[in-house]
Amino acid sequence: MTIDSTVIDTPTGPLSVLAGPDGAVRAAGFTPDPATLLPLVHPSMRGEIRHRADLGPVSRAVASYLDGDLTAIDGVPVQQHTGGVFMAHAWAVLRDVKPGEPVTYTGFAALAGRPAAVRAAAAACARNAAALFVPCHRVLRTDGTLGGYRWGLAVKTWLLGHERAQ
Repeated sequence: MTIDSTVIDTPTGPLSVLAGPDGAVRAAGFTPDPATLLPLVHPSMRGEIRHRADLGPVSRAVASYLDGDLTAIDGVPVQQHTGGVFMAHAWAVLRDVKPGEPVTYTGFAALAGRPAAVRAAAAACARNAAALFVPCHRVLRTDGTLGGYRWGLAVKTWLLGHERAQ
């Protein structure tokens, strides 16, 4: 199996994307090297990486998002191995968190239907391989501070600011 990759320039740094043969994003992150994303992809969904200058609908969605159409990424299919029913559900719920309307981990757990499962909600953010497309950057600590982000707090700050500005 082949996985297509591309690197898209963004104001906060390069965004690498890995997509399967069906065009679904399998991993994405703010790194200049798409190969560093491969360990985030479940072994059953990995393959040889083939660089492409453009991933068609995925690249266009990112460009539109950067141009201010914050919902452009919503329709991009994402395929992640879940490891459990809650994780899959939590990632789907994350995709419904609106740009410019971040939630807390407590609020995210409640949206996912398990208000007491704050740690499980945080784990869903931490295990999310498809940054931007599954917008874990929209989840904040209960006190409203940023918390962590795999790609760095500067990237999270930029994404939240970009979404707030629109």
